[in-house]
Formats: sequence, C-alpha cells, structure tokens
Amino acid sequence: MTLTKRIIPCIDVDMDDDGNAAVFTGVNFENLEYSGDPVEMAKKYNEAGADEFVFLDITASAEGRETMLDTVSAVADECFIPLTVGGGIRTKADIKETLRAGADKVSINSGAIENPELITEGADAFGAQCIVISVDARRRFDDEGDQYVEVERGDGTTEECWYECTVKGGREGTGMDVVTWAKEAERRGAGELFVNSIDADGTKDGYDIPLTRAVCDAVSTPVIASSGCGGPEDMEEVFVEAGADAGLAASIFHFDEFGIGEVKRYLDEHGVPVRL
Repeated sequence: MTLTKRIIPCIDVDMDDDGNAAVFTGVNFENLEYSGDPVEMAKKYNEAGADEFVFLDITASAEGRETMLDTVSAVADECFIPLTVGGGIRTKADIKETLRAGADKVSINSGAIENPELITEGADAFGAQCIVISVDARRRFDDEGDQYVEVERGDGTTEECWYECTVKGGREGTGMDVVTWAKEAERRGAGELFVNSIDADGTKDGYDIPLTRAVCDAVSTPVIASSGCGGPEDMEEVFVEAGADAGLAASIFHFDEFGIGEVKRYLDEHGVPVRL
C-alpha cells in the first residue's frame, strides 16, 4: 500500500508585547510579523483537514526559557490531529512535560545537538514515534563540510555547497554537517526528521530541493520538508523530486493564499497520494 504524503501547517509562536502567546511569520527567521492567535489557528487547521499540526516556540531556545506549556494545552484541546511541539526542549523531563501538556510528538533541535544522548533517552522512554529531530540548515560554500551537493546560485550558475546545522533559530552555526547529523539522529532513535532551510524560510520560492533530497537519500526515517513553500506546485516538487514524506507550510495557509483542501486536491490530481 502506498503511504500518503502529509500536509502539515506550522505556527511559529512567541510572546507579544502584552505577554500573550501569538503566531508570527517572517523571512529567513527574521522580520517577524503578527499572524494570529495560536489556539484559533489550531482549530482552523484541524477543521480544514490538515494531517498534522506543528507548534514551534521560536525563541524558547534562544532565550533559554521553557516552552509555553499552558498555550500548548489550549492548542491541544482544539487539535484532534497529531500535534508536534518544539522549542526549548533540552531534557527528558522537558519531553515528558510537553507530552503531558497534550503534544503527541516533540521537536528537538538545540537540545539534541548539545546532548545527542537525549534522542536515545527520549526514544527509549516514550517511543521513537514521539521524537522528531529538527534541523535548521544553512548553505555554506567552503571546504569544511562532509557531504556536498550542487545548487543553483542567484545568477543561474551552479556550485557545490554543504549544509550546516544551526541552533537558536538559525542565530548560531555549529560546524556540523546536516547529512552527517541526520544519520546520527536516526541511529540514536529519532522517529522523524524535520528539515528546515534557513535560506528558503519565508521566501515562497520553493523548498530547498537539494537539501531535502540529500537528507532523504541518506536516511530511511521519515522526513518533513520545511521552509519556502509558495503553493501546491512546490509541495508536488518536494514530494516527487526530493522524496519527502511530509510537506510543511506556514504563510500560504495563515494568509489564506491556499487552503489545505485546495493543496490536497492539486496533489491528488497530479498523482501524489494524499488523504482527502
């Protein structure tokens, strides 16, 4: 039986000026603008037929604070599809508290890079299906990487690059090669890989196909492609050309440029298996 591709809306959540949780949308992880209320968005996407829902506390790691669990609980009450929550998760206790708040999975980036054993501890304690390793990847055009791919430059020429893992919302590089880290995360027990492109984030110019393909080719663990989706055609491309198992998008759904059902119908008409 052919597995269906998953369509996943994502909300990036931060505190607004009044200290309330709010959804923000930006470009390249910067210039964030208010997009809506997280609980209302969860309700909207649940009713719209999304396959899953992702809640990311986008400044928890950078600010060294815990994920906003009260808001997670409120979102979970409106969300009857699998809910993944990320941001500021650094310990086994953090994983437990996030799952108790209503998450079905946790997304871990900085915490796993700082302590890779957390992946194994989490998988052993709560099941591999709960552990999603998030990778914020940035292109580097130097000779310090492990795995190189050919990418198009802005002037139409091509050049080889490697992808560096970053932390704290793309604010800091780690020197780690994304493909090498993806293999290690899989070996340690990750149930899913969530691949974000810092370069493509918010651009609506399409997913980073070379990045997604490189990770999909290197692991057997399901891969969620993220960053850069401008419409159904981009979803089709990342499924067909890169082999992603799920496509994540934010602004095209938040601002009603496309609906979940509209994207799914397009994919179905183009031979991509989806749950209608």
